[in-house]
Amino acid sequence: MTFGSRYAETVAARGRLCAGIDPHAELLREWGLPVSVQGLRDFAQACVAGIAPVAAVVKPQVAFFEQFGSAGFAVLEETIAGCRDAGAIVLADAKRGDIGSTMAAYTTAWLDDESPLCSDAVTVSPYLGFGSLDPAVEAARAADRGVFVLARTSNPDGGGVQTAMADGTTVAQSIVDSAAAVNVQSSGTVGVVVGATREHGLDLSALGGPVLSPGLGAQGATAADLARIFADADLSWLLPAASRSILRAGPDAAALRSAVESTRDEIEHALR
Repeated sequence: MTFGSRYAETVAARGRLCAGIDPHAELLREWGLPVSVQGLRDFAQACVAGIAPVAAVVKPQVAFFEQFGSAGFAVLEETIAGCRDAGAIVLADAKRGDIGSTMAAYTTAWLDDESPLCSDAVTVSPYLGFGSLDPAVEAARAADRGVFVLARTSNPDGGGVQTAMADGTTVAQSIVDSAAAVNVQSSGTVGVVVGATREHGLDLSALGGPVLSPGLGAQGATAADLARIFADADLSWLLPAASRSILRAGPDAAALRSAVESTRDEIEHALR
């Protein structure tokens, strides 16, 4: 089963929602947990129990694990395995991007079966040129996994680069077009990241892959905004993402599950 078909099957069963696992210090304290490796592990285990059985896609934010060094990566490995065992697609939010053998090494870390960090998909940065992502794209296509490429992100500072013109089109649109060219041969292998907090000005009609749309909830975007901002896109590929608005329901696993379900239902109602 290709990544695109597996994605479509999982979303059909669980609904359009990517739930983030973002164990930053503020949330650890809100949950009454120490800002330590043990607090990180307790946080992640609650998320695996409450979120992974119901969310279509779970997105661990790698940086919040990485800050604890090797012990944090060990917790991330456990989290990835637990989420995949629960039936969720795991998207490692690592935003890796480099050239040549370095990009190939990142690819091995996140998309190779032999790696303990192996995920179903990984976020990557194209700002060393879309071609620099070839190792990740080819590995994803060969292993029926996915890559999500930053195109028009939700942070305000991204606009200066992403909306700059290059060869008659914006940089962000050129990234979408390059992803679409890959998906002609391998539907759904390459997704893009397009924030939900503003009008994006992109033509996504030919993408043929998922559109990860962060910004729902704590960053201010609503489910109703999604239907308006992505009105011209194929909504079957749209994957709204929420993190803090769900995680603030913790640490009780049942409350986390309920938050996922209510967020998902709100999205489905708005996009139906």
